[in-house]
Amino acid sequence: MAAGRRRASRKRWSPFEREAREGRGPLIAGIDEVGRGPLAGPVVACAVIMPPETRAIAGVDDSKALTAAERVRLAAKIRERAIAIGLGAASVREIDRVNIYHATVLAMRRALGRLTSPPDHVLVDGKEIRSLAVPHTAIVGGDRRCYSIACASILAKVTRDRLMLALARRYPDYRWDRNVGYGTPEHWSRLFEHGSSPHHRQSFVKARQLTLEFDEGLPQQVLADAVTPTPVVVRLDADADDLSSDLPYLPEQP
Repeated sequence: MAAGRRRASRKRWSPFEREAREGRGPLIAGIDEVGRGPLAGPVVACAVIMPPETRAIAGVDDSKALTAAERVRLAAKIRERAIAIGLGAASVREIDRVNIYHATVLAMRRALGRLTSPPDHVLVDGKEIRSLAVPHTAIVGGDRRCYSIACASILAKVTRDRLMLALARRYPDYRWDRNVGYGTPEHWSRLFEHGSSPHHRQSFVKARQLTLEFDEGLPQQVLADAVTPTPVVVRLDADADDLSSDLPYLPEQP
């Protein structure tokens, strides 16, 4: 029953969006990111403007509260209705170079920059981001409290999952088809067995290796591979809803 009430409430626009429209204008962009925590792969952000005069899509919720099948189904509906969608990412190399927080902001700024219609205001999941460079309202728990942000959350998650599935075909040793880059026990086991790939976040792997004594009994070459950065550019198509079977790309931008 609780799940039913949660899904039913998501059929309405949130007070945050109604207030933003009244004070700023009708075009409100929700933005969210996916992939701060994994050991491998980029962080992906999505900004989306949903049409203000239409009813919210039933079932839209925080992407983490949905099954993979539900996310794919809802993502298709969101793309059909959206006024504008912008996708952006920051590569593993950027994450290692500037840290995950600043890389996330880069991904968000790129997503906003790819919107074909300028928003009247932006709603962001989490806390205020000074370096986002656009006026915005931050909403803690926004992906479960705000319709536009939830839509962005779903699109970002579906996009990143598809990217990791594509990478899994090239790097089957890490089972990214099952863990999408997150640090599951199986992922860690395979990482220490096979060494790191060009798509592992070396700063994440090194931090974990330094805080836990994983080096005992492990081959030295595995440790060297796990902590030595490998320069790589990961790119992803701006129109990422139709990823090819080959490696998806996203140009790094200043």
